[in-house]
Amino acid sequence: MTQVADIAVVVVTYQSAETIELCLQRLRAAEGVAQIRVVDNASSDGTLEIVQRHALADTRLRFIANPDNPGFGIACNQGADDSDSIWLAFVNPDCMVEVDTLARLRAHAQGCAREALLGVDLVDEAGVRDGAARRRDPDFAAMLRSAAARKLDVPVDATQALQAVPAISGALMFAPRTLIERIEGFDQGYRLHAEDLDLCRRAREAGAFVAVANDLRVVHVRGVSSRSRPLFVEWHKHRGLWRYFRKFDARRHGLSTRAAVWMMIWARCSLALLKKMGRSFARGGF
Repeated sequence: MTQVADIAVVVVTYQSAETIELCLQRLRAAEGVAQIRVVDNASSDGTLEIVQRHALADTRLRFIANPDNPGFGIACNQGADDSDSIWLAFVNPDCMVEVDTLARLRAHAQGCAREALLGVDLVDEAGVRDGAARRRDPDFAAMLRSAAARKLDVPVDATQALQAVPAISGALMFAPRTLIERIEGFDQGYRLHAEDLDLCRRAREAGAFVAVANDLRVVHVRGVSSRSRPLFVEWHKHRGLWRYFRKFDARRHGLSTRAAVWMMIWARCSLALLKKMGRSFARGGF
């Protein structure tokens, strides 16, 4: 049976030469794909040359070469705006979809009673599950009282093909264009990290169903881009968490709790930065 091609795939790249070749090969072979938009955030490692070669070989693929790195959310919105297919899939350049992954996500979404934002069961190259595929909303006030509250992973419920969760990973997100447009896409105030938590929360607040397709497994080769700028990544990860707290939760708490959350986030950031600097020093990076 002929597969309807009505899915636009958006891939945001930055220093992704290590994985983008295989990622694009798989996306070009995937069922249901009508458009592929690659938005490159000023890579200098050969990523864009690989993307250009694929664009010459496949008219479905177009790329946007940003002169700088405006951030993940902005680039996702650029790719979505440059396409017009009725379904949108945001796929990281280190995610390796199977031929039927996106078409089966579409079938899941079509079977939902309301608009859905869907993810997949993410695993690393050894088959180990990525806890970020299923997450709770962060409760920063609870994190002040309990280390257990800092663990956001939601256990897998293997009895459900579609498992409702508060948040999925931004490594692979699938939704109807109508939903993404209704919630005005990714919040462009995040540079990287936490924008997926934000998108999921706004989707739920808009009445959408957020879930993981437990019957679809995708290999996610994590950390390829972040290895080139570990300090930059840690800084913006914690900056994103602070933005998330201010946006959704700060108003529910008094000044003392808000100050304590601020100190917790930036103390953890400082510790993470020191650890990464120490590792870099040990390797002769400084």
